[in-house]
Amino acid sequence: MLTTCKLALIASLAAIALVSGGIVAPGNMLVRETLGAGVALADDDDDDGGGNRGSGGSGRSGSYGAGAGWSGGKSLFPFRGFLPRRSTPRRPRAAAPAPPTRAPEEIVGLGISPSELGQLAAAGFEVLERDPMATFGTEVIKLRIPPGVTLESARQQARSVAPQAAVDFNHYFRPEQHPDAPCVTSDCLAREVIGWPEAQSWPGTCPAGVRIGLVDTAINPDHIAFEARNIEIVRLASDALPESGKQHGTAVAALLVGSATSRTPGLIPGGKLIAVDAFHRAGRQDDVSAAFDLARALDLLAGRQVKVINLSLAGPPNLLLEQAVKEVGERGIIMVAAAGNDGPRAKPVYPGAYENVIAVTATDRQKRPYRRAGRGEHIDFAAPGVAVWTAASVRGARPKTGTSFAAPFVTAAVAMMMASELDLAPERLRDRLTGHAEDLGDPGKDPVFGWGLLNARAICDTKT
Repeated sequence: MLTTCKLALIASLAAIALVSGGIVAPGNMLVRETLGAGVALADDDDDDGGGNRGSGGSGRSGSYGAGAGWSGGKSLFPFRGFLPRRSTPRRPRAAAPAPPTRAPEEIVGLGISPSELGQLAAAGFEVLERDPMATFGTEVIKLRIPPGVTLESARQQARSVAPQAAVDFNHYFRPEQHPDAPCVTSDCLAREVIGWPEAQSWPGTCPAGVRIGLVDTAINPDHIAFEARNIEIVRLASDALPESGKQHGTAVAALLVGSATSRTPGLIPGGKLIAVDAFHRAGRQDDVSAAFDLARALDLLAGRQVKVINLSLAGPPNLLLEQAVKEVGERGIIMVAAAGNDGPRAKPVYPGAYENVIAVTATDRQKRPYRRAGRGEHIDFAAPGVAVWTAASVRGARPKTGTSFAAPFVTAAVAMMMASELDLAPERLRDRLTGHAEDLGDPGKDPVFGWGLLNARAICDTKT
């Protein structure tokens, strides 16, 4: 009886507290309305699953200062101490599983002979896809491993059968971008930091009609940034696979060749872009391209006689991709790739870390290194990559951050230099870029900035 009276008393007092002081539900609604009134939305219709970034809070509009359950220093539940406490500890939230790094049950090979392929078929390997590589004079083959055999054992078996071929897992590669950083000014024209020349002031030695290759995700060709219709898109991924998102590819393409009259003028507005969509959507917000498709994309672009290829993507080392990169490089084609966004202590990522590829890291407008950028002896140059203003996927524009958006600056510089001097050898071009770099770190080449920040002020008016 006494216990019942106590519980009744507690309930009555709690009810009185909840309706006194003006701190009940209407107050909570007022907090939400006040927070929502000053939120500025990006000029873009993308939804990258990140909500309103940069709000400085946990994302819950009903936070109350000192902690949940407080308003103006007063507890909404002053009698909580009388109530029984939770005896069972809360379960920790399970960490999200790491995205897959390779295709299951698949290996790929470049240079497997017909007789070797016959031996593999007899051993239980199944040909899933094969594609002639016209530029390389061979074919790339995707195989399903035999039932009951581990992926590692299958790779070793295939390598023993075809020792001269480049055989490896069908590794996945992903675009290199991170959540958008806020703009420092209304338009984040990061090109001003490196003195990028305006189109109307280019001297005659800096032609605009250059051809650039791009391997990236899907692109929205109807975006106003491409009103000049100077972009050709080739989709390599199977039609049976979901199309990749358009955010990354559209942003990189517009940064390279966006119309000069749009809100996102490209670095080379008069340039011609051949864009290969080699990606597909593997999961929510997870666009991937397998090594098999990347090799095919490089072969396609080499056959279209581009002089420079932008690769704003990264993944693990892969023998098939390495061989394809080597073949393309031997044809005098320059490849520029992102240095990766896994952090300063991360292992090198590929294809940027291959010797034939120019690896580009990112800096902000104060010429400081991007905090998530990879580092190492393979880094060649730095370029703006934090809050870079470029096109959104459907319409409008927004700032983008990541080494993905630093690589196009070097790609564009290479394209203009090669267009102005058609017989410029790749080795000489690298020397020219090095001479135009602003040394920001330790003297000479260092693992943070490489040879330094790209200096675009003289790339069009000198051949020294």
